[in-house]
Amino acid sequence: MSRYPHPALTDLPEDIRGRILEVQEKAGFVPNVFLALARRPAEWRAFFAYHDALMLKETGHLTKGDREMIVTATSAANHCLYCVVAHGAILRIYEKKPLLADQVAVNYRKADITPRQRAMLDFAMKVCLHSHNIEDADFAALHAHGFDDEDAWDIAAITAFFGLSNRMASFSGMMPNPEFYLMGRVPKQKG
Repeated sequence: MSRYPHPALTDLPEDIRGRILEVQEKAGFVPNVFLALARRPAEWRAFFAYHDALMLKETGHLTKGDREMIVTATSAANHCLYCVVAHGAILRIYEKKPLLADQVAVNYRKADITPRQRAMLDFAMKVCLHSHNIEDADFAALHAHGFDDEDAWDIAAITAFFGLSNRMASFSGMMPNPEFYLMGRVPKQKG
């Protein structure tokens, strides 16, 4: 399942073990990324600190769904199975649209998204694939949809951070947990 063996939960430092157990309690399983990166505790802490700063941010004009949409689209461009499947699941849940993640991953230009989201993904994809070509016109296109320069920074930072994540997941052979494939596709049964 991975080129590098996952450490045993009992062998991890207390802070990392505690966070993993919180995630397991909330999700019902441990996403493979948490254990795969835990083999190097200092890097795990740095990775998840930056992840949380970007993805759990409460300020700016990006919703949680927008953030997951950026991850899904750019991870698809980077051919990262793990992130497309895992973040696509979260995207489906946040946006309450079971088809959206597949559309965004395959061709966001034909996805059921707003013009604002399209402009956001156009910028993210340019950062992902051609960041050296970013120019004032790219910022103007975002501004036309209500994004400011701080939002542009967030879009670029999410794209860049997940570029790192995509490459680590791909080179290490990290596979998505089976649970991710079904999340957000069908409504939960009411008890």
